[in-house]
Amino acid sequence: ESSLGRRNSSISPPEMAGRGGAGIEQRSAGDGVPEIEIRATTRRKKTATAWWQGSTLIIAMPARVRGEEREKLITWLVERSKKRRPHVAASDRDLLERAQGLTALYDIDAEPASIRFVGNQTKRWGSCTAATASIRISDRLRHVPDWVLDAVLVHELAHLVHPDHSAAFHSLADRYPRQAEASLFLEGYQLGLQMSSNRMDDEEEDEGDLEVFD
Repeated sequence: ESSLGRRNSSISPPEMAGRGGAGIEQRSAGDGVPEIEIRATTRRKKTATAWWQGSTLIIAMPARVRGEEREKLITWLVERSKKRRPHVAASDRDLLERAQGLTALYDIDAEPASIRFVGNQTKRWGSCTAATASIRISDRLRHVPDWVLDAVLVHELAHLVHPDHSAAFHSLADRYPRQAEASLFLEGYQLGLQMSSNRMDDEEEDEGDLEVFD
């Protein structure tokens, strides 16, 4: 098991390689490391890059980079990318502590028993079960600004008090002053995710290249 997530046996053999002679390795998330997809391609000669596709970090690098040098390069790209997406490495405990701070700040009479990021919420940003005081947050929100994540947390905390969309619920949720602004942000963010999922697999963007060879 790698320090950069558990490796899955999904490295493409040469005859199954993608465009540009790419071999693909997937590593599952764990220990503050996101899910990673590593694309080693003969098309790339001198540079490596990384970009986000949903909650997965895509890394593209020259196929000839191997061994210790390869792992160091992957580690560097992951750490750089995490700094640009501050919630990627957040734990469920971090999320709970954040929510507890919001309940105090906005005087919300709710005590969440658990809050966790989940990967199976693709049609909603958050959900909760009032009976167990548990909240689930889509892991797509690991990549949004702090104030947007806070808006979703306050929304779900308000649902623990009012499990409906009554006037009382909206009055409580709207104690967070950027609630409407966050809704607009998430509409655009959702559109961006949909567009990203339709891009060609070898379209590389967002993070910039790192030169590997002289």
